[in-house]
Amino acid sequence: MPRRILQLAASFVMMATAAGACAQFPLRREKPPVEDLSWMWQHAKPSPTNNGSALTGDPRFGEFVAKNFTAPQSFWDKNKPLPETVEDFLALPGEIVAEENRYISVDGCVIHFCPDHGMMWIDLGLPHPLAVFAAIDWIADNRPTDQAGSAYTMWVFSNRTLAQDRFPPPLTRSIARWTRHPSPGAKDLQNITRVFLIDSDGTPHPITPSAIGAHNALPPETTTEPEQASVKALP
Repeated sequence: MPRRILQLAASFVMMATAAGACAQFPLRREKPPVEDLSWMWQHAKPSPTNNGSALTGDPRFGEFVAKNFTAPQSFWDKNKPLPETVEDFLALPGEIVAEENRYISVDGCVIHFCPDHGMMWIDLGLPHPLAVFAAIDWIADNRPTDQAGSAYTMWVFSNRTLAQDRFPPPLTRSIARWTRHPSPGAKDLQNITRVFLIDSDGTPHPITPSAIGAHNALPPETTTEPEQASVKALP
């Protein structure tokens, strides 16, 4: 019996010593891997030939979009997943802008129908970059696109949840700059009368155009439910 007691006492001493060692030298926790998107910067360097096509044409860009934009979409061709919709709206690449050595945005438009156009905005200053895709789509039952006063809907998708009343200021500044230029080939600014922020499950949430910086000189639409997709066939 005394021998058994000594063994137990020795075990308690060893356990206490080990606990003390762990307290002094806490276990290291592995940090989650950081996604390396530094390759995007090579496409954002100012040069006479450096436009959006350099970025959107890089195969890694398509992989990035496919990985980060998985929500269902219903405003465009319903048979197309969101990554293919992004490709459609950036099919004719436009301008690429780099800001503060942290943010990149690239825009483009739909082939043969540039009133419908899109912008991808990426915050590369985060361990897992925040990416937002915004698409401007003509409201087909409204005025023709070549008439002043025609109206448009903006659809906003993100690779993470965004607060509906608190968007990152660099994002709203980029959208404001983008929407205060006419669409390619047009003279007038587009009136974005309604904006829908799309959840990861495809649920649309109406927000005011001003909340995200979108240009609009008309009364905002009061509808809270988006219309059914009216597919514009691409040649």
